[in-house]
Amino acid sequence: MLYRMYTRWCEKKNYKVEVLDYQAGDEAGIKSVSLLVKGKNAYGYLKNEKGVHRLVRLSPFDSNNRRHTSFASVEVTPEIEQDTTIEIDEKDLKIDVYRSTGAGGQGVNTTDSAVRITHLPTKIVVTCQNERSQIQNKEQALKILKNKLLIQKMEENEREMNKIKGNQMNIDFGSQIRSYVMHPYSMVKDHRTEVETSNVSKVMDGDIDMFIESNLKKGL
Repeated sequence: MLYRMYTRWCEKKNYKVEVLDYQAGDEAGIKSVSLLVKGKNAYGYLKNEKGVHRLVRLSPFDSNNRRHTSFASVEVTPEIEQDTTIEIDEKDLKIDVYRSTGAGGQGVNTTDSAVRITHLPTKIVVTCQNERSQIQNKEQALKILKNKLLIQKMEENEREMNKIKGNQMNIDFGSQIRSYVMHPYSMVKDHRTEVETSNVSKVMDGDIDMFIESNLKKGL
């Protein structure tokens, strides 16, 4: 549902969206998906979506039609074109190759070209299966890994600066930022800004600017 919401939002913004990796759920839905979004100020807007999203609804997979609560984590990393401060040692990498699968079950690529890279010191895992060859997928995965390591370094530096300044800033990105309630009432509420709407279907169709803009204004 979040995958659909964000791709619809990108369409409204005329952003280009590329699926880098798509892992179907064990029974239904999506286990994980990685998207590359290209467009003016794309990261500036989407960084506000980083965090845990909570969904409350009557589960279509429950024969007793009971209410279920589920959670999904959204991570947003900027694509950094050039950076020489991050060096990756090959011995710190665990590289796995597996058979790639297209989004929605489409067998676009039937060769063992998908790549999963684990950075052993930090336990960061990145995957890519979008490109045609194993080499291209590895290059793309390494690029994503480098970006993640740089962001991690920047966040560590920010934590150190906050300690020096004595500011108790909340930099726990695992906290719940938004709830999507479809039962017993309809409401989408952003817990950071208290902005909410009862029009859940409109939000799920990509109308999330009200939440993004309010959070940006809060940070001014």
